[in-house]
Amino acid sequence: MVLRKVVDEEEAATIIEEKKTSVFKSLLKKPKKEDVHVDSLKLNHECLLIVSGKYIADFYRKEVHTISVDSNVKEIIFGGGTFPIKEKSGFKRAFVGNRGKNKINLPLEEHVFVEEEGEIVFDHNGTEIKFPFKINSKTIENYPDKVLTENSQNVKKPKITYDSAKNSLKESLKKSLESDIRKLNDEFVLKEITEVYVPIYEARLTGPKNKVGLLRLDAIRKKIL
Repeated sequence: MVLRKVVDEEEAATIIEEKKTSVFKSLLKKPKKEDVHVDSLKLNHECLLIVSGKYIADFYRKEVHTISVDSNVKEIIFGGGTFPIKEKSGFKRAFVGNRGKNKINLPLEEHVFVEEEGEIVFDHNGTEIKFPFKINSKTIENYPDKVLTENSQNVKKPKITYDSAKNSLKESLKKSLESDIRKLNDEFVLKEITEVYVPIYEARLTGPKNKVGLLRLDAIRKKIL
């Protein structure tokens, strides 16, 4: 999938000319425009990777359930164990006397079933990000392969592998699991991996004292990156 740029090269050059000094600005000094030169400007297509899937698991976990019993019950016998009532605080005893219900903690084991769906987006460098673009018939190129082929020298493939991206999503969905569990049966189902290519203008600049810098412009949102 290739997103359609809304900024042409002429407009990109104008924006970069206006913003070029920001690359070399310091806390104390900002260079003059005539001291910063745009050496080159090219359009890259950088890949964002969208990974979606589902994590399914069942396991056993320890838990304590509190039940209410009558005020004259002092303990219960359950499953071969004896469980006494919870001691009331002095304030509660004074307030409710013998009329209030007694509470008993029952340590149990629960059989839990989990099904978590989600997706993760990685930028070209493999850093997790929030997807900032809209995808519909107006925002994507009709012939993505043609666009990438014509600009093949400036296409940046994802640095993260499919397997790494898939494992990152799995681990993210597993975070909801508790640590004190046993008999874990789990499965990760990969739903889809989508490569979304974003048009980015990249300008190479030379500033004061021949310092070199890069200025990147999102060709969809007209935003300096």
